[in-house]
Amino acid sequence: MKFRTMLCAVIVSMLAMQHQANAGDAVGVAHISAPSAERGTDLDVTVWYPAQPGGEAVNLGDSPLFAGTAAMSDAPVSGGTFPLILLSHGAGLAGTPEALSWMAAALAGRGFIVAAPTHPGNGGKKRSAAQTMKLWLRPADLTATLDAMRGDASFGGHLLEGSTGVLGLSMGGNTALAIAGARIDAKRLAAYCDTDLLNASLCGWVRQSGVDLHAMDMHLAGRDGSDSRIRFAMAIDPAPVDVLDPASFAGIGIPVNIVNLGRPEKIPLTADASAIAKAIPNARYSTIADASHYSMFGACKPGAPALILSEEIGDPVCDDGGGRSRGEIHAQLIDMAAAAFTSALKAGR
Repeated sequence: MKFRTMLCAVIVSMLAMQHQANAGDAVGVAHISAPSAERGTDLDVTVWYPAQPGGEAVNLGDSPLFAGTAAMSDAPVSGGTFPLILLSHGAGLAGTPEALSWMAAALAGRGFIVAAPTHPGNGGKKRSAAQTMKLWLRPADLTATLDAMRGDASFGGHLLEGSTGVLGLSMGGNTALAIAGARIDAKRLAAYCDTDLLNASLCGWVRQSGVDLHAMDMHLAGRDGSDSRIRFAMAIDPAPVDVLDPASFAGIGIPVNIVNLGRPEKIPLTADASAIAKAIPNARYSTIADASHYSMFGACKPGAPALILSEEIGDPVCDDGGGRSRGEIHAQLIDMAAAAFTSALKAGR
């Protein structure tokens, strides 16, 4: 029985690698700039798209911890028009668009254009606790990205009119809800790190960085960050959801799909969106019981667990909920996202 299980795992892994290789041949990736008056600079936007043969093979999101995803850099865009998905990444180790290549490339392989701005200060070498906690700036990054995509010479003519959605994971899920119409509660955000009960890892870093949320200028935090061009929103393990104003959920007028990772009793309080889903008029809610918040990271390399210990990373970023592999959980999330965005943005077209 053990041999059969191991054999099945090897076969699944080989098929996944072959699928990734095939998908990479049909998926292009490029970078554009999105001018942002809000940030006072241009945002770097990573775009994945259905591609024709050509370009240079790249492996996006590859790191000492995580395996990357294949794509073809600057390959020609396939003919036709495609729905646009604006993708919002998380913070920390998942604080770059490339960290979500496993999802973005797969969606591009299924006929979507996916555009993800790099939210300044949320990850990489220029990571900043102060910038990370300015959650109200993130929706405007997506709006700037949408403006740039519509006017881009390479992609503007390939966007299916009236078919734009947003997908966010972790802190990006908070952003997806915000651009759909949810608002930040400045008092809740200011008090978020008063204790470690909500997010010990994030708040420990915030305090270590010398950031006092109570002293941060939040006079714009509660503003409306929605964009009427967004037709559908999907949020996977959105966090922090407990800084959102509950009164704003009833005003969300577009369909919303929310997915939590883990069994109900295992979902972190700051990511538990079950109550929010009930408060949004047209929302669907589901969970993946054998996943965890860390399942949205890339697949861990064989030496990753030892590196996590030696580097004192702290968070168990290679741990899922038990049972299935991360690759299998990713496959389910990709199928769920593809089905949801196909129904919302392609139906009847």
